[in-house]
Amino acid sequence: MSYKKWVLVAVSLFGVGLVVGVFTPLNVSLAREALASLEELGRLLAPFSILTAVLIFIKNASALVFSFILSPLLCLVPIISLTINGCIISLVSTIVVEEESLGFLLVGLLPHGVFELPAFIIGQAAALSFGAMAILALFSKKKRGLLPGSLKQNLKYLALALVLLLPAAIIETYVTPWLLT
Repeated sequence: MSYKKWVLVAVSLFGVGLVVGVFTPLNVSLAREALASLEELGRLLAPFSILTAVLIFIKNASALVFSFILSPLLCLVPIISLTINGCIISLVSTIVVEEESLGFLLVGLLPHGVFELPAFIIGQAAALSFGAMAILALFSKKKRGLLPGSLKQNLKYLALALVLLLPAAIIETYVTPWLLT
């Protein structure tokens, strides 16, 4: 399957997560507790700090690399990561829109999201593509010969995703807090 189709699969799984999150009945107190813990984490990671940008980048990059490495295990990690992240984004977005406004949500997500979301989709699509090829290579001698090429190509997409995470972390650290104040 072409990489473009894997991107569509990744977008679809993320979309499923978004829809599930929108239609999941919220336990308001539980959701508010989760949001409060995110806010506490936000206080620990001081805005306008290079350490914060580095930590955000490392967290996001390690999640993509972890997903890629474990993708040969039935592609479970990228599938779960895509759907759960979509679900969390829609759940938190619902609360933020209720408590603040849609504008506040968009200002908080869009500046870094234009880099982070494509990075996430590109990286997870690479993980799905490589994982599927690794699984096929277990059962087909013909596919085994294609595995090194698949690994090389998907590592290029993973590298692109990691590069996109860099401006996302910088914007999330320096621009987003400034816009939200």
